[in-house]
Amino acid sequence: MAFLDIMIGPLALADWLSWFCLIIGAFFLITGTLGIVRLPDVFSRMHGAGMVDTLGIMLMLIGLMFQAEEWIVVAKLGLILMFIFFTSPTTTFALARAAINGGINPGPKKAGRSVDIQDKKSKDAKVEHKKQGTTSSNT
Repeated sequence: MAFLDIMIGPLALADWLSWFCLIIGAFFLITGTLGIVRLPDVFSRMHGAGMVDTLGIMLMLIGLMFQAEEWIVVAKLGLILMFIFFTSPTTTFALARAAINGGINPGPKKAGRSVDIQDKKSKDAKVEHKKQGTTSSNT
């Protein structure tokens, strides 16, 4: 493409776009990797892997497409990009379903354990019962 060969400073426009995509993609990949290591539970970690790393690898592939000189290389990178675009969210969904079926609760955590919805309902019912008991005994 002729407009990508326009020189801007020491590099062509294609090189500037390529480096921009590669650097931003590397930033997202590093951020996603840190998210996998630092986030507290399995569902938060999956979000880091499924969303941020997918965006990072897609930007890296787009950056590599700008560097390619032959159309077949661009086509192959485009196919890899489409494959990652469809498989990464599907894999994250399947992993989340497996975690839920394995007994991991996606709800909020309290004192190092997951809060069960039934526990919360029974505690709320006990508190409500106590409130009703104190008001009826006072009248």
